[in-house]
Amino acid sequence: MHPKARIHADPVLEVDQFDCLPDSLVLLILNKVEDVRSLGRCSAVSKRFCGLVSLVHDVYVKIDRVVAVDGDAEDTLNLSSPKPRNIFSHFLKLMLFTIIKPFHNMRNTNGNGRPLFAQLSQHSPAQVLRNFTHIRNLRVELPSGDVGTEEGVLLKWRAEYGSTLQSCVILGGTRVDRRPVGGEHEPSLEDNGSMPESFYTNGGLKLRVIWTISSLIAASTRHYLLRSIIKDHPTLTSLVLTDADGQGTLCMGAEQLKEFRENQLSASACSNRTQVPACNMKLKYAPYLELPGGIALQGATLVAIKPSTEGSNGGHTNRKETDAFISGAFDGPFKVAVKALMKRRTYLLEMNGF
Repeated sequence: MHPKARIHADPVLEVDQFDCLPDSLVLLILNKVEDVRSLGRCSAVSKRFCGLVSLVHDVYVKIDRVVAVDGDAEDTLNLSSPKPRNIFSHFLKLMLFTIIKPFHNMRNTNGNGRPLFAQLSQHSPAQVLRNFTHIRNLRVELPSGDVGTEEGVLLKWRAEYGSTLQSCVILGGTRVDRRPVGGEHEPSLEDNGSMPESFYTNGGLKLRVIWTISSLIAASTRHYLLRSIIKDHPTLTSLVLTDADGQGTLCMGAEQLKEFRENQLSASACSNRTQVPACNMKLKYAPYLELPGGIALQGATLVAIKPSTEGSNGGHTNRKETDAFISGAFDGPFKVAVKALMKRRTYLLEMNGF
């Protein structure tokens, strides 16, 4: 029979080895987590984790369901179904139930036992992020794209913003198909590098204008709704707002965020979005492009947009930066499409602010 002293666990083995890790290493691990829901669960583990989670630098917020201001879990809208109209006009009024739920059981570290996020079901996304005090890189993913298109139509955009629009590039196509294996496409007789006459007569130009305006409205609406988040997080150096469909991306770097804070935001008089300045646009078109991965893009169109106030200022360096932004706007086969379209003839358009 073993001595009684050996029945009990060795006190040395009861030491939590994780507690031996320095805070700096734990914080490094938490920065790799990024996902705000997972960070919320980590915060509920211990007082130590709760204090460290608020110090993370990299945060990723994925929005997949929202509920009305006065709603609850049962009223949750699943945005994978047909998306509601005017989602952006209500963005800050809607609740991120699936994001905030992990934070609901977090307790205040002052020992009073009260929830750290009181009445969390009535808080906006900006209020949830206020509990992170050292965010440097923030990425927010919306449940779907903002611009409705017909099935088979390609529309992608990427915009850079400071206090107003700095650059935007739009890639569109009237149809995306899979090329038959071993199939060959005979070039159109109209494809001599110039815009075909049919482009003007069959509504092709009008369609591209609609794509452009719709994308700019989507970008300016996203930009306007970021103002409270940027104001509450002076440590931000990178902010990206994208969507699960991969349709549109708004990005802001350190200098752009600084300029945003230093200048007054010019809001549109007609809706909750930033005013789009008068712009110069360069349009490039190809009736048909074959892309890697067996993809064929019909009616391929590239629109590069810059505020007209910049004019020709900035010289050669500015043009190199713009070309780099355009060529790097999209990944995969669409990156190839952009490079192919950049070699096509350029058509200049102007647009008033709105």
